[in-house]
Amino acid sequence: MDNLLEHWTIVAAVAAVLFVLTSYKLVLWLFGVIFVPDDSLGVVTKKFVLFGASKSLPAGSIVALEGEAGYQADTLPPGMHIGLWPWQYTVELVKFFKVPPGKVGVVEACDGQALPSGHIIARQVACDTFQDARAFLKNGGMRGPQMSVIPQGTYRVNSLLFTVTLTDAITIPPGKIGIVEARDGKPLSSGRVIARQVNCDAYQDANAFFIGGGERGPQMEVIPPGTYRINPMMFDVQMAEVVDIPDNKIGIVTTREGAPLVTGEIAGAEVAGHNMFQNPQQFCDNGGNKGLQEQVLLAGRYFINPRFATIEIVDMVEVPIANVGVVIAYVGREGHDVTGEAFRHGNLVSRGEKGVWVDPLDPGKYPINPYTHKVSTVPTANVVLNWATGKTEAHKLDANLSTITVRSADGFKFNLDVAQIIHIPRNDAPKVIARFGGMSALVTQVLEPTIGNYFRNAAQGSDIIDFLKNRTVRQEEARQAIGTALKEYNVGAVDTLIGDIVPPDELMKTLTDRKIAEQERVTYDTQRQAQVVKQELEQATALAATQARVVDAERQVTIADFNAKATVKSAEGQASAKKINAEADATVLRTVGDAEASKTKAVGGAEAEVIKLKIASMESGNYAMVQVAEALAKSGVKLVPDIVAGGGSSGGTLVDVLLGNMIRDGMNKKPVGG
Repeated sequence: MDNLLEHWTIVAAVAAVLFVLTSYKLVLWLFGVIFVPDDSLGVVTKKFVLFGASKSLPAGSIVALEGEAGYQADTLPPGMHIGLWPWQYTVELVKFFKVPPGKVGVVEACDGQALPSGHIIARQVACDTFQDARAFLKNGGMRGPQMSVIPQGTYRVNSLLFTVTLTDAITIPPGKIGIVEARDGKPLSSGRVIARQVNCDAYQDANAFFIGGGERGPQMEVIPPGTYRINPMMFDVQMAEVVDIPDNKIGIVTTREGAPLVTGEIAGAEVAGHNMFQNPQQFCDNGGNKGLQEQVLLAGRYFINPRFATIEIVDMVEVPIANVGVVIAYVGREGHDVTGEAFRHGNLVSRGEKGVWVDPLDPGKYPINPYTHKVSTVPTANVVLNWATGKTEAHKLDANLSTITVRSADGFKFNLDVAQIIHIPRNDAPKVIARFGGMSALVTQVLEPTIGNYFRNAAQGSDIIDFLKNRTVRQEEARQAIGTALKEYNVGAVDTLIGDIVPPDELMKTLTDRKIAEQERVTYDTQRQAQVVKQELEQATALAATQARVVDAERQVTIADFNAKATVKSAEGQASAKKINAEADATVLRTVGDAEASKTKAVGGAEAEVIKLKIASMESGNYAMVQVAEALAKSGVKLVPDIVAGGGSSGGTLVDVLLGNMIRDGMNKKPVGG
């Protein structure tokens, strides 16, 4: 309960104080005393002028400077002010105007001098950033939108004269640029499309823009990334991309401002000092021409005003390996021919001059403007061109060439494919371009008619069969003839090759039938040879089958040979042994024989002496008969026959008896097989 009473006591005390103060201020106000807080100012309106005063506002004015009735230029700062009787003055307390970070205050005045004809924004006057309304009006301030803006901070601005609107500061992010168009300034001179650059702190100082002769319309200068206090009533700022040129690319520049091109020129010559077209004013001051520029931008980032110049990004000029680049310049100083009297088919000039450059570009990449210079690629390696329908090389120079149709001496039309290999030396490449303008023209103007006509003429001098048979000879003749013809055009003929030859159908049938017959003969010969080979194979197979036995037989022969040799050796050994034995036996026999011979000789001598005595005792014939009879008796022969045949004589001799026995024995023998 005590706490509640205490609470209400405090509330009552505060209310009493407030009442007293309010009553006090009210009392003071009634006596012309005004208190202005520290965060505010008082704007005063004078209701009337006291009797006897004759001052009135000038015609058209709404803010009083000399005590006239109406809105007063002077304001009341924080503090106590007296003499402001409530029946004569109205005082309104207005908070100080605050501009926060990232904002600007855009001001519009409701009083002041009239804007000059043709202008839409008031000139800047000294007025302590619109905090001194009296100075504004005294110094010739104009009504309407004001050039200057109020930067970040706190200001005592007379709201009866000035209307302040907060707006964002201009922020240009990375990768962007600000493109500016001025809504006021001097008019552009005739023929100009973009205003000259003036020093105005990136359009933050509008007064400097005017003093420097700034022109209305698109501005040359761009705003780089950052935050700027730019008056949007004066300048319209749009974002644009920075120009990024990638690697292996170039930027082709076309300017909208500058001096007119010289008659006959297609691009502006290179000028210095404009920082790669990032300073348009310097470009114009140094005599740069509007239109296509010879100079190109290399890889990098550029702050180029798109309203001053457009940038086209293209590839660098590339000269492949095994090629050279012949440059045809459409710009530059007038060239002087450097070839002399030896070459009369076009002028070749030095680098930097207008015309065909005598010194070609070697393989690599070059930052050359394709609109001011043309680079014709000329192969320095061997180039194959096909006169064959439907066949073309990667270079496509022979894309329009086709199989050559010719007529032989015997009236046959036939087709033949031809391949021509050419070579253009490096230093002769500019001559080829100067003469023909390009490789395609060389093919159509020289190679196609030269080679086509040669083979047509060659075919007419020979019958078709002879042409086919002597293809190698024709090819060599073509190589020499075409080489001689192309040498005149600074083109080397490496080789000429005759490809497929297609005779007419009727001739092909005859040749085909002949070929079939020849092939059949070859087939028969092949089959015959196959049979021979087959026989040889069978013989070899049989031989292989008997090889084991042959080997065995050979081993048997070898063994037999060894055995024979062993036998011979054995026989020789036995013979030697026998010989030795025989010699020993012979010696024995010889010794025995000699003894026997001596014995026999002695016995024979004795017997001879006996026989001599016997013979001497009888007749010799009788002695012989006695010896025969003894021999027959010893052998068992019957001396008296079983049957005695008589015939003319009653008896027979011993011989007759022997003959009779022999006849008998012959008759008793059976025939062989009987």
